[in-house]
Amino acid sequence: MADKEDKKPKVTKRRRGNTLENWEIAIVKAMIRRGGLFTNDQDILAYFTRPTRSVNHRLIGEIRNEAKHKAVKAGSDEDLDVFLATWPDVDHETGLSVRGDELLIKAREAMIAAVQTFNSAGLTFRAELFIVTAIIAWTYLMHAWFRREGVDYRYPSQKTKEGADKYWDLGNCLKQTKCPAKGGVAKNLEFLIELRHEIEHRSTNRIDDALGAKLQSCALNFNELLKKEFGVQYGLERRLPLALQFVSFGSEQRMALKKATSLPKHIEAAINAFENGLTEDQMKDPAYRITYGFVPMVAKRAGAADTAVQIVSAGSDEAGEIERIILKEVNKERYPPGKVVNKVSAAGFPRFRIQDHTDLWKELDAKKEGKGFGCVGDYGNWVWFDRWIEEVLKHCEAKGATYR
Repeated sequence: MADKEDKKPKVTKRRRGNTLENWEIAIVKAMIRRGGLFTNDQDILAYFTRPTRSVNHRLIGEIRNEAKHKAVKAGSDEDLDVFLATWPDVDHETGLSVRGDELLIKAREAMIAAVQTFNSAGLTFRAELFIVTAIIAWTYLMHAWFRREGVDYRYPSQKTKEGADKYWDLGNCLKQTKCPAKGGVAKNLEFLIELRHEIEHRSTNRIDDALGAKLQSCALNFNELLKKEFGVQYGLERRLPLALQFVSFGSEQRMALKKATSLPKHIEAAINAFENGLTEDQMKDPAYRITYGFVPMVAKRAGAADTAVQIVSAGSDEAGEIERIILKEVNKERYPPGKVVNKVSAAGFPRFRIQDHTDLWKELDAKKEGKGFGCVGDYGNWVWFDRWIEEVLKHCEAKGATYR
């Protein structure tokens, strides 16, 4: 008996969002009333089926015999004529229905606008513009997903001043157990929402360079979720040929910027408050923030001299050198002064204090460029490498019982 049950075909669960909206039901009833070309249920269904939504063919028959949706009134002849005159109302690039897939189209266009704005020359407040626009993009994407899954994403008993339904903001979308944005993706968005609040209520100065890693992750996460949940054909690569890579400052520009200005105090405080609540694994999650190390390459062939990106074979000398540089030089652990003192204390020198640390690095001129003990971190503050901690431990050992 058990064997027979095991052999039963599995029934594919249909998404609850694969149904007609009331305005579409009204059009279906107008078609049924008109007859002629609309005598066959299958012919009517063809007007309402698309790649992002597969409607069961029985639904038209249920509307015809009033087994379902009896309360919805038929559309007028004028409504039907307008519908037929504009059908198929599709976005020519993606094939999405302009009316039926409006949320998905808006989500894509908002993220494209966010990235293009960040990459626009001459703009001063690029990060702020990206964050606000990207949050709009993510909100539309979440609404499109909830709508498709049949989840009511309206605030109950809440209306706008004009009496329209009030829909979930992005923060509330992320709190839902069914939300498809999870883990580092959600943390990245929660971080940007906190920053958005600061941007809305207080002025900021240049924060582009400090937030680039998070903004990059935000755009890549959006593209990955969009393709995973709705289809690879809707990915943004066609419109953003650099695969969502951001234009950034050159090294000389970056150093000049960091010397000239630092993060606004309220922005730095907001970043610190948010990241103090994250674990080390969450901080390292590329879905939360992602960074790249690029190695300049000199072309051996004249014809390849102007190639911006070169493909190297796995296992080659070039590939090994790139891996060595990226893994050993770019992705170093970074420690603020307090963590340096904590590690030294845990290593057997509990009397080593923050003032001792400050005196030591000044004595050794440890921040001098070229010594390799540390660097300016993401937010304009100096951070130290493991090499510096080793130097501090040597110093403590040489001092005998001073710090024990």
